[in-house]
Amino acid sequence: MKTDRIKGEIHKLIEEYYGSRPKELFVPGKTKIPLIAPPYGHEEVNEALDSLLGGQVTMGEKVKRFERAFADYIGVKYAIMVTSGSTANSLALAVLTNPAVRKCIKPGDEIITPAVTWATTVFPILNFGAVPVLVDVDLDTFNLNVDEVEKAITPKTKAIMLVHLLGNPCNMGKLMEIARKHNLFVIEDSCEAHGAEINGQKVGSFGDLATFSFFFSHHITTIEGGMVLTNNEQFAELARGLRVFGWIRDLKDRENIARLYKTIDPRFLFVNVGFNFRAMETQGGFGIHQLKKLEGFIDVRRKNARFWSRELQKYAEYFTVHTERPGTRHVWFGYPITINRSAPFTRAEMMAFLEKKMVETRPIMAGNIAEQPAMRLVKDRYVKAGSLPNARYIMRNSFFFGNHQEIGKQEREAIVDYIEEFMYGK
Repeated sequence: MKTDRIKGEIHKLIEEYYGSRPKELFVPGKTKIPLIAPPYGHEEVNEALDSLLGGQVTMGEKVKRFERAFADYIGVKYAIMVTSGSTANSLALAVLTNPAVRKCIKPGDEIITPAVTWATTVFPILNFGAVPVLVDVDLDTFNLNVDEVEKAITPKTKAIMLVHLLGNPCNMGKLMEIARKHNLFVIEDSCEAHGAEINGQKVGSFGDLATFSFFFSHHITTIEGGMVLTNNEQFAELARGLRVFGWIRDLKDRENIARLYKTIDPRFLFVNVGFNFRAMETQGGFGIHQLKKLEGFIDVRRKNARFWSRELQKYAEYFTVHTERPGTRHVWFGYPITINRSAPFTRAEMMAFLEKKMVETRPIMAGNIAEQPAMRLVKDRYVKAGSLPNARYIMRNSFFFGNHQEIGKQEREAIVDYIEEFMYGK
């Protein structure tokens, strides 16, 4: 058919376009080293184009294929794709606050979460009427301090919503032990931790529910997109229904449910109060190809991080060089630096110097979320577990620069050279 021939020609042209784009000549101090770089190529674009040309653009078989593949990769039974990592967090909380869940989280119940995180970890807790309890983090990992978690538990505590920040796995052994001891739900916010592991087990497979983001800046991308994972069939079924209005179309038991309500068209039968968080078929198509590339992307990030940690160790007196803990696989969403108290320079000075050298930098996510002005609007609806000294320190003294699949030998060596130049000037 003529349309097949035209489509084939378009595919070839797109492949040729991506294959012919020259890599920019790297000039130290003049070539930008960005925080993010698009990790997709002709495979993803052609897959998305096929969906657009075929007219199947909303959630369909490609989304299901990506869900199955990602669940297999993480090592869980069920995966539910949604519009973003933010809506993944919202959907996970929607499941645990749903009356269909035994001992569900109710308004006023407390959920422990780290003080250093991104806004969309904390805000969904508030949106569902629960109380976020902000707990301090470790300076060396930026993750929940397990000793502080234990202290923060009260009779109102119903869940721990942890974050594997910057791709560094939390102490899941201890956190799961605490959760079992106090009968708490566990949500793993793994949005920055695709492929991270603890003793060979991937993060996202420990808790009751886990979330991932496929935003443009993450290890793999569907441009926008996210995923909820679980081994609990009830939670999975609830998530599938709540994802799309609360209707039955995606439920395993839809035929039996439909028989109970014979006067209602089963295509428009709503058994729960839900949302519209469904992903697009173009996003599923991206994900299918991105997942095949993930391990290669992780290898690049880990190689870069090992180099920086080794080369920058000589400055440990002045700033903390973050490393991978034994028994874990850190996947390095970015490469962080924390300025020590005794350093003769500030974070702002180092960041400004690197930016002048065309290295993009940014703070550690939202910093201490308790200091964000948005929290003043909900001052009576959250709890600070202590004064959060580490979170406050990180907000003022830590930052990171980019670490992604486009950073190679020249770029990583240039960053070390820039930092050495900065240090020799102090």
